[in-house]
Order: sequence, then structure tokens, then C-alpha cells
Amino acid sequence: MSDSPEFQGVYPILVTPFDAREQLDLESFDRLVRFMAAIGVDGVTVLGVLGESNRMLDAERELLIRTAVTAADGRMPIVVGASHKGTLATRGLCQMAEELGAAAVMVTPSQEPVPNEDRVFEYFHRVADGLSIPMVVQDHPASTQVHMSIPLLLRLVEALPQVACFKEEGVPTPARVEALLRGMTGRRVPILTGLGALYGLFDLRSGSSGFMTGFAFPEVLMAMVQAMRDQRPADAAAIYRHFLPLIVFEQQPGIAIRKELFRLRGLLADGTVRHPGAPLNPAAAGQLQSLMAELLPGVDLSRPLSPKAFLA
Repeated sequence: MSDSPEFQGVYPILVTPFDAREQLDLESFDRLVRFMAAIGVDGVTVLGVLGESNRMLDAERELLIRTAVTAADGRMPIVVGASHKGTLATRGLCQMAEELGAAAVMVTPSQEPVPNEDRVFEYFHRVADGLSIPMVVQDHPASTQVHMSIPLLLRLVEALPQVACFKEEGVPTPARVEALLRGMTGRRVPILTGLGALYGLFDLRSGSSGFMTGFAFPEVLMAMVQAMRDQRPADAAAIYRHFLPLIVFEQQPGIAIRKELFRLRGLLADGTVRHPGAPLNPAAAGQLQSLMAELLPGVDLSRPLSPKAFLA
């Protein structure tokens, strides 16, 4: 695993573009991946919750992975969400991602009728068996309805060498990041946080290595991470404060707002959400327009933002 991702910095979770008929828009997806590579993110994750992975056909998954790997062209690692309710199916999705050139996979636990941490451990153990690329363990109870304890996560990192990163989204994330870092007394792996960077500043202060999330302006998160690395915590806080209204607004249920932002950035031709996902509410669209005018007046959203804009 010498060429494995380091899981430091910013790994945007990419949306999956559809046309108005809810069919894959691979041209927009290619453009999105190339944009991320051009602005210098540390990697991208496809087929996550934000990527509407639960609404994909297997053939569509393959097309998306192939497109992402080709568009990245070795400039950044592609992490693939490969979760399924069945252990065998999850393992198969991981193997498919590996065969198609993914640098790593992201896996969530499968919900059981009766909570059982030993069964969750066994699930990850079986999925990891035979996998030669790294695994990101995603802890996101809001979508999985599985609450993994800190001892269980520590057990996973100690027992499974394939576990190379935690994506921590169990609230309160700052406290859980600190607990994981204290508990990893043997092998240590990086911790990235998500939730649209809602608690981003506090996660970084608690020791997270960055973000794996779907915020539509990854440049903002990159600037925050760099400010913390450069021992400029006041700048990181100022960036966070400036964009916090948008971070909060994006965190509303559903993904239509984020898709609309990517459309406004010129990266998606259409902001369609695949049914039964809800489309963008007209009232929310108007509020978003007003919010962008307040936060980034006169800024060309199709171009990468500069740190100066963040601190304006």
C-alpha cells in the first residue's frame, strides 16, 4: 500500500450529476472531477451519501468509477463508497472498486435488528479480508442508524490493517475525535470529519486531519486546514465564521441545495436529484441567492476562490 492516500487535508464527497430525466450526466461528472484535481484537493470520494449511492444501479456505479479514475488521471486518489446492507455485497462492491482503479474504499456499518458490536466488527473483518487497498471506516449514525462506540472503532484499527482512516460524523464530532486520538495508543490512523464541515473549526482544534465532506466550496476547507498547519488559528477561525451561514444552510435535509451550488459554479448542467429525493424548494433557492450575494458579492463562482475572498 505504498501509493495509498495519506488521508490528510480535504477529500470532497462528490455529487452524482443527472439530467432532467434522472439519467447519469457523465460529462458533468468528468468536469467536476477535473475541477477538483485542478484546485489541488487531496483526493475525492464518489458514491457516498451525497452521491446518491443508494439510488445507483450496479452498472451506473461502474461507469462513475471509471469516469472518475480516468478524469483524475493519477493527479489525486479516488475513494469509492462501497457500502451495502449485505456483507457479501459490500465486499463485492469493494472488490469492483479496486479492480476499476480506486485508491481506497469507504465503508459504513450495516444495521442489525438487534444492536451487536461483535457483528459489526465481523462485518468489517469479512469485508476487509482479501482487500489490498485501504478502507475508510465511515461513522455516520444519521444515515446508517448504527452507533459505533469508541472502543469498537479502536478495535477495528488495531485488528484490521486495511483500516487507514476514520471518517468521523458521530456527534459530537470534536469530542469523538479527541477520544479516538487518545485511544489509538498502538497503530494510529488519520481522522477526517464530514457533516458539511458544520463543526469544522472545532474538529480541527480537536486534532482532525481535515475533511471528507460535500461542502460545495472545498477551497474554503483547504484554506482552513492550511491555516491550522501554518499555526494561524485566527485565520482559520475567520474563514469559518465568514462561511458558517452557508455551511449551516447547506446542512438542511436532502442534497438539492448542494447540487444547486455546484450548478451555480458551472460544474453541473442540471441540479436534478434522483427520485424520491426532493428537488430544490423555490423558497430555498431564493434564500440561497440572497445568501451568496451577501457572502461573495460579485465573485465569479465558476472560478476557484482565493483565501483573500474568504477573509474579506
